[in-house]
Amino acid sequence: MARMTLAGRLAVIALTAALAACQTAFTASPEGVPVALESIDGAPVPIRTALADELATAATDRKVDLVGANAEARYRVRGYLSTSTEDGETKVAYVWDVFDAQKRRAKRLEGSSPVAAPSVAALDKEALSKLAKASMDEIAEFLAKAKSEAPDNPIQTAEASPDAALDEESQVAMQ
Repeated sequence: MARMTLAGRLAVIALTAALAACQTAFTASPEGVPVALESIDGAPVPIRTALADELATAATDRKVDLVGANAEARYRVRGYLSTSTEDGETKVAYVWDVFDAQKRRAKRLEGSSPVAAPSVAALDKEALSKLAKASMDEIAEFLAKAKSEAPDNPIQTAEASPDAALDEESQVAMQ
């Protein structure tokens, strides 16, 4: 079987997420507020890809409309990961910056969680799933609140930034 590129794998994930969206329920729905996952920094490609998979699943479960990094979206999200160890306990820290259509940071979401891994590169599926669910809970809550605060305003979309032209090794594209 031919080797699938990162963009190809992510396209399959996004399509699967879109098809599954019809079968999930979430009380405060951010549905109809498109958001693009532009990048995840601080992790090697295999971890970024696996985390993007988990984020797509978590987004579907929460009715978050993920679109391609180059597509029009009301919000654009950039993520950052790191690990630190204190008193023998390793934690993964995450930051998600959510930018609006005017390319201003609308929200910064951050947190940390203990993990059984010495570094970001060693995170397993369980840790990535937990991270994705917690992250998407916060993103969905922000999107639902933003949607309810301005229901009569037309959605302004943010254009892809020049960084969206980065090579596929340094970009997560949900297309």
